[in-house]
Formats: sequence, C-alpha cells, structure tokens
Amino acid sequence: MSNAEQLQEQAMVGKHEETDSAAGERMFGELKALRENLNSVIRGKEEQIEILIISLIAGGSVLLEDVPGVGKTTLAKALAVSLESDFKRIQFTPDLLPADILGCSVYNPVNGTFDFRAGPIFCNILLADEINRASPRTQSALLEAMSESQATIEGQRHPLPLPFMVLATENPIEFHGTYTLPEAQMDRFLVQLSLGYPDKETEIDILHSQAAEHPLDQLEPVLSREQAAQIQKKVRQVHVERKISQYIVEIVERTRNDGRLKLGASPRASLGLFRASQAAAMLGGREFVLPDDVQRLAPHVLSHRLILNSESRYSGTAKTDICVELMKQVKVPT
Repeated sequence: MSNAEQLQEQAMVGKHEETDSAAGERMFGELKALRENLNSVIRGKEEQIEILIISLIAGGSVLLEDVPGVGKTTLAKALAVSLESDFKRIQFTPDLLPADILGCSVYNPVNGTFDFRAGPIFCNILLADEINRASPRTQSALLEAMSESQATIEGQRHPLPLPFMVLATENPIEFHGTYTLPEAQMDRFLVQLSLGYPDKETEIDILHSQAAEHPLDQLEPVLSREQAAQIQKKVRQVHVERKISQYIVEIVERTRNDGRLKLGASPRASLGLFRASQAAAMLGGREFVLPDDVQRLAPHVLSHRLILNSESRYSGTAKTDICVELMKQVKVPT
C-alpha cells in the first residue's frame, strides 16, 4: 500500500470516529432534553425519571407500584408525548381477556374472509393500568411482547413497533379483587419503581403549576420514535469490561444462595442489569460502564424478582435491603 493510500485510509478512519463521537454527543443531548421534559411535568422525582429513561433506552419495561394519585399515569403520558409515539392505555379488570389486549380476527361478511384487527398492544408505549386486577391468563398475554417485542396470535407472528415499552401500574395497598403477578411476569419487568409522595414544597409547586392548566397540555416532543430506536441500538455498543460482567454475575449468584430467599434472580436478571448499566453509562455521557452503574441499578433490577421465604416474609425483611447487603459482600472491580 502506497503512502497516499495509507493517508487516505487513516483519514477515513478518523472521519468515521468523528462521526461516531458526534452521534454520541447528539444522543446525549437528546436524552438530556427528554429528562428535562419529564421533570417539567413530574416534579421532585429526578431519580425515578432517570431510572425510567434508562429502562426505555435499555429496551425494558417498568412496573410502577405505588398508591393512587402520585403521577404514575401522568408520567406514562408525558413519556409518550415526549417521544411523539403511539400511546395506548388498557384498564385491567377481572373480565379482561387476552384478545382484548392482542387483537383477533373478525369475520368480514362482504368477502367472506376473516380480517385481523390489532389490539392495543400494537403501540410504542403501553400503559397497563392496575395490571394486578386481571387474571393470570390475561396477564400472560403480555409475556411474549415484553421479552421479544412480538405477539403470536392465532399461530401468526406479529412484530410490534419499535421502540416498545410496557408501563404497568399496581396499587400495593388494595388487595380486594386483585391477583398476584406471576413470577414469570415479574421477571420480564426490567425495573420496579415507586414514585412516593412529594415533599411539602414540591407539592405546593404542583398545585400552582396546575392552577390554570396541566403542564402535560403544553408538553412538546423532544425525540421521535426513530431517534429512540437508534439510541436503543447505540446502547448496546457501550463498552463493558469482563470484570464488570463478572461483578454482575457474582451479585446475582449471591441471591441464589442466600438462605432468606426462596427464589433468587435469573440469568435474565443478569442480562437486564448488564443492559441497564450500559444505558446508565450512556445517560451519563460515557462510552463505558463503571461499577457505580451496577451498584446504583442492582436494587431496582433485582429486588422485584426475588421471593422471600416464609420466615423472612413474616419478619418484615425488605428485598431491597437484601440486595444492598449482598452487593457489599462482593469485591468491587477496579
């Protein structure tokens, strides 16, 4: 290869690197705008909003478990508006059927054929409101969609639009007329979040911000669906050292061998923590994962997947505390 050809090749490589760097900076700016957009609607919940964005760009779904009236539905709507995406809401009730979620074939008397009518699951952001009020049979209609972004209906595979995300809500206080979410479904939620009540000053700000109109009415999109899908692909390019992967697996293994737990975290949980850590690095403007990313996200990713044994359950042991304690037992990679 001549010197001229070598210089030309080096110039092309440098140009490609500059393009990748510029794309990373652009995506970081887009995520910053998304975070500011959501914070303008849901006040005083910066940490929860960051975890929600991390789940979105990691390609995961979120379980919002909290009392009524703290902004769960508003947060889901604000995310959908910010992404200029297709938003659907399903109110889960005991009489809801899988076909009400997935869709079904309807007979067309004009030409004598059956036409498929897509259900509300064919969207970008699906709000499954009070998901624990539907029967386990109906809840299972979401399993394939949450793990594979597709739905098999009447033997036919139907890919879902990307990005696809399920935001499910449940009330942890009211148990009358509810069903416990199956372990297989809990394992498909990347994280579990709780918004909680705002502090006094924030609640006063909320009252005044909605005096004339709801902030959601003035919200403008800051990302397109296509941009969100590109960011999800870019997240998978974030570098993870093998020592970090080993750190993740060792934490997850501790949950499987702890005497207080009847069921530990699955390999899907390891992959979820791996992917969420990549997303956290991107949200932080980095191209590599740090142990801090893993430590920050592990309680959110692992806790809801664990099942306490009878003794721990009745003693009031918190699964989040167990996660934090187990992390302290694992040597942090340097």
